[in-house]
Amino acid sequence: MTGYVVLKWLHVLSSVLLVGTGFGSAFYLFFANRSGSIAAQAVVARLVMRADTWFTTPAVIAQPITGLWLAHLAGWPLSTPWLALAMALYLVAGACWLPVLWLQARMAAMAGDALRGNCALPSRYWLHARWWERLGYPAFTAMLVVYYLMVAKPPLWG
Repeated sequence: MTGYVVLKWLHVLSSVLLVGTGFGSAFYLFFANRSGSIAAQAVVARLVMRADTWFTTPAVIAQPITGLWLAHLAGWPLSTPWLALAMALYLVAGACWLPVLWLQARMAAMAGDALRGNCALPSRYWLHARWWERLGYPAFTAMLVVYYLMVAKPPLWG
């Protein structure tokens, strides 16, 4: 197996971890928030934080490293339209994801406190949950388009 194939495999694997973990985490927290169970919200929010630490964050780091290295080895200039758009959308997704990390941490802390104190979630939790969801949609959409660009490598413009 060549170095290029290994690098490409790492790139694909990290993209699957990034999008798969992100979508799975969002799915479970979205529905836990609608369950009416503070215990479910506390557990899921805590596990979402773990998933982001163990899987998403390393994948977020691996993606640009492996992607840029692959582009270099393949001889694609960074100005190649599909590649430039993919990088821009990756940055958009990242700009949404960074505040989501903070929101998730706050939500996990508030849900844990509410569970331990046997009390209702504060209104801030629901404000954070709304922003968490609003930021998730453009981030996930951007990553789906990045996937398409990665696979299809369409000519786009110029």
